[in-house]
Amino acid sequence: MALDQAGQKEVAARRAAAEVQGGMVVGLGTGSTAATLVAALGERVRAGLRFTGVPTSLATARQARELGISLATLEERPSLDLDIDGADEVDPRGDLVKGLGGALLREKIVACAAGRLLIMVDEGKLVSRLGEKAPVPVEVVRFGWMRTAEALRALGAEPVVRGGAGSPFVTDGGNLILDCRFPGATDLAALAGPVKAVVGVVEHGLFTGMRPTVLIGRADGTCEVRG
Repeated sequence: MALDQAGQKEVAARRAAAEVQGGMVVGLGTGSTAATLVAALGERVRAGLRFTGVPTSLATARQARELGISLATLEERPSLDLDIDGADEVDPRGDLVKGLGGALLREKIVACAAGRLLIMVDEGKLVSRLGEKAPVPVEVVRFGWMRTAEALRALGAEPVVRGGAGSPFVTDGGNLILDCRFPGATDLAALAGPVKAVVGVVEHGLFTGMRPTVLIGRADGTCEVRG
């Protein structure tokens, strides 16, 4: 029987967990696939594995701590052997859209600190071009966020504040997220610089040029490795 999305995520997460070796310092991502990874790593810790995790969110830190995984901050361990995370889209170049889990800023900082980046996805996350399925999350400061949204519209975006203006989602850093679609854009990677340059933008969910190894959980139960 073909695996559903959750089953495909588990295939990718368990394959990623097998990459962690004793003594490593490992970035731990955020989101549903990352939660599956942390659970798998918790099993390995109970079996005797010892490594240090650097979590990218309070939620990941809480889960890892409950499973007995040793944690450190990026300030304590500024160089990572490996960072493991999920993605919302992966294109043929290995460029990514990330941030639907709400932790894109910390995820990008941790990814840039790692010697190697592993991305776990189910096959539904594969796209021919970025923006094909998912919006691009853009983290913005709360002060003047509507003005920031207008500046993003001038770049062709259709921004929607996550959670709604009345009760918006707030990141661990105290910022808001504008989920942006760019209906007229054919190359979102080209917008990475202009979006980041908008005053009020903290970071965006376009992860380009990072050359990750991508682990793809397939419906037939196999894991394809790219990169």
